[in-house]
Amino acid sequence: MVRLGTGIGWRPEIAGDIARLPGIDWVEVVAENICPTHVPDALRALRERGTTVVPHGVSLGLGGAERPDEHRLAALAERAEALGAPLVTEHIAFVRAGGKLTASPGIEAGHLMPVPRTREALDVLCANVRIAQAALPVPLALENIAALISWPGEELTEGQFLTELVERTGVGLLIDVANLHTNHVNRGEDPTVALDTLPTSAIAYVHVAGGVERDGVWHDSHAHPVTAPVLEVLAELCARTTPPGVLLERDDNFPPYQELAAELEAIRTVTERAALREAVAVAGRAHTASPAGRVPALAGAAAPAPAGPRDPGGPGAGDGPVEVPGAGYGRVKVPRPRVERAADPAGEPGDAVRSRLALDQTALLSALVAGTPAPEGFDRARLKVQNRALIVKRAGVVARIAPELPRALGADFRPLYFRYARSRPMTGGYRRDALAFAEHLLAAEDLSDPQVRQRLRAWWLEQSAAERPHAHRPGRLHRLARTARHLLRRRRAA
Repeated sequence: MVRLGTGIGWRPEIAGDIARLPGIDWVEVVAENICPTHVPDALRALRERGTTVVPHGVSLGLGGAERPDEHRLAALAERAEALGAPLVTEHIAFVRAGGKLTASPGIEAGHLMPVPRTREALDVLCANVRIAQAALPVPLALENIAALISWPGEELTEGQFLTELVERTGVGLLIDVANLHTNHVNRGEDPTVALDTLPTSAIAYVHVAGGVERDGVWHDSHAHPVTAPVLEVLAELCARTTPPGVLLERDDNFPPYQELAAELEAIRTVTERAALREAVAVAGRAHTASPAGRVPALAGAAAPAPAGPRDPGGPGAGDGPVEVPGAGYGRVKVPRPRVERAADPAGEPGDAVRSRLALDQTALLSALVAGTPAPEGFDRARLKVQNRALIVKRAGVVARIAPELPRALGADFRPLYFRYARSRPMTGGYRRDALAFAEHLLAAEDLSDPQVRQRLRAWWLEQSAAERPHAHRPGRLHRLARTARHLLRRRRAA
């Protein structure tokens, strides 16, 4: 793996602070936010001074039932080449459902959704990863995600799922320790158990991020300071391996320069202490192995103990329960995992397998974003929490990319948007969602203030024209915009 060092997620809002932060070896950028032909000047300046840039994708949906979209793969490859990246990263998640495999309209989650840890879902994921690897010019690493909900009937632990994924595809891992903590709070999964069964040699780098707990649910916000429990999970990971890189993520509610610098220093403290312990341990082993320091074996001495939980692939794996220590997480007894290789690790799952996964994922996503009944086996209370979280996130993104809407609607923006979004899923990304929201308000006559209606209509007409397809192939937005202009002229004439 490429040695990266200490990094931070590059965002335009903190580009000036990042440029002057000491000890920044590399940055990560959201791939979909970068245009390869118009790289921001601040990011270009970092590259020119030798800072490594890694594109981090969020829209491939490699855990989805469909094969990866070739246009999205080509776009990710183009960004990797434009930025001179040594690798690219994505997520073990699905982000859309419906479509041809289910003969239903496609819907977007606007979020990273968990993949069921089943054999069939793993088969589909491995096939999709191999397609992506063949299309990308640099190595690929995948991130474990945080989740509020669990799939019923899962067959593998997270560690087993990730281990077999690596064995079957050779893909790298991006381990987010904040997500491990999130899954501990929300799903009762002990992070030390996952860490003990990870293939640590596959780790490309590590994410560290902040969050907040509300009503017993941990929200992986990337908008709050990094907490002590997350740093404890980082320390647990570093006790097992030295990660090639560690990166601080912050996506919103950006703090002052001094707070960013302090968070990075806290991360460095954890990784440097781990590196020092490892150096001392290596020196001790070398001294013991040397002729001067070798301890002679005693007659009748017991044979060395089999490998413990920190070497799950060693002798004794699968021989019974082990006690796993955890910083801040107590001690638990868990069965040693025995990961079995698939009979045909390079095989392509059939259409029937993909269709079954598609139906399951569509049923879940429809319940979350379109108000359909909850699928059997899911925790309905958790689905309501997830539904609320998705709407809050969706409203925030729409407000950020279309600030004219909250300016025009004022305090009514969020209540109106929440009512709109409860049963109307995204079908074409956030910009189309903003247009559809405005169209809904204009059509439903929900706006009593004529000035607000006029401002909203003017914005909608302008944005619809910008989205208009070619003149020889008018689309739905074009027709709606033309109808709205016609109605506006009739009202003025009246």
